[in-house]
Amino acid sequence: MIRPSVGFATAKLLEDAGCIVDVPRQSCCGQPAFNSGDRATAQDIARQVITAFAPFDYVVAPSGSCAGMIKAHYPELFHGDPNWQPRADALAEKTFELTSFLVGVCGVENVEVRLDATATYHDSCSGLRELGVHDQPRRLLATVAGLQLTEMRDANVCCGFGGTFCVKYPDISNAIVAKKASAITATGAGLLLAGDLGCLMNMAGKLQRDGAAIEVRHVAEVLAGMTGEPAIGAAAKAPDKAPRPTPGRVTP
Repeated sequence: MIRPSVGFATAKLLEDAGCIVDVPRQSCCGQPAFNSGDRATAQDIARQVITAFAPFDYVVAPSGSCAGMIKAHYPELFHGDPNWQPRADALAEKTFELTSFLVGVCGVENVEVRLDATATYHDSCSGLRELGVHDQPRRLLATVAGLQLTEMRDANVCCGFGGTFCVKYPDISNAIVAKKASAITATGAGLLLAGDLGCLMNMAGKLQRDGAAIEVRHVAEVLAGMTGEPAIGAAAKAPDKAPRPTPGRVTP
């Protein structure tokens, strides 16, 4: 909803890999409620998600945190519930983060796109620690023609977003993202990539406040060759203004 181009890029990558893609009517995965300790609301949301995705062979999310919530925490939410735990377990088993699905399930070895840029990659906490996403995005990015990937210092360290953490503890969050922004700029890269939009928005905001001219994008946009949209947090391009006809006259 916040970055629709990520969804379109995800659909393109999946279709290019031979998948039939459907997007059922759905809700949030419930992670904000879960992280805040509101298990009742999280369960209500999870039941909707479980029901919506039950008919599909796989569930793929361009977000380590959303995929991690479903895969790691839905079974925990319904532990001991004879009606919902089996359904939660079944959904968890078939849920994947995007790049891990492309590499591990679809066997995608390369993408046929080009982007002349130097980029650095941030490992989002949920994707890395809950799902083991690390090599998969780098393996695919290595096949993007013209793209040079430069590793930052402490790429696996949290950016300070943490969902509601950045709202409840803004001073701590800002101190964490300040270190991350320093590591990003030290690489000399002009492009920052990651697989979680929350992290990307947090880092983009800090880089902009620091005056750093570094574009921030979701990895799916680059892999799909869909980088025509302004970078995250960048101003939208003004539409071309066509000359208007003079009032009262007919323009041939």
